Amino acid sequence: MKTNLTDEHNFLFKWACKGLKFFLLTLLGFAIAYVISKVFGVSTIVQMLLHPSVWEFFFRIAVFIFCLFAIAIIYESAR
Repeated sequence: MKTNLTDEHNFLFKWACKGLKFFLLTLLGFAIAYVISKVFGVSTIVQMLLHPSVWEFFFRIAVFIFCLFAIAIIYESAR
């Protein structure tokens, strides 16, 4: 039996998923760098990772990726 439903997602949704994957991998890398820096006592790297401008940058990227997902969901719903 054939249905009209397809399992293909639009390009924007695929792009948002890749962006989310790399964003989470970057956060994991920063977490690993933070832990290793704390263990070896490298305070300059810890201070750099905890600087508010770094977290503001990550917050902006997270909002951008959330907006991409919202646009992709609205586009898929309208289609």
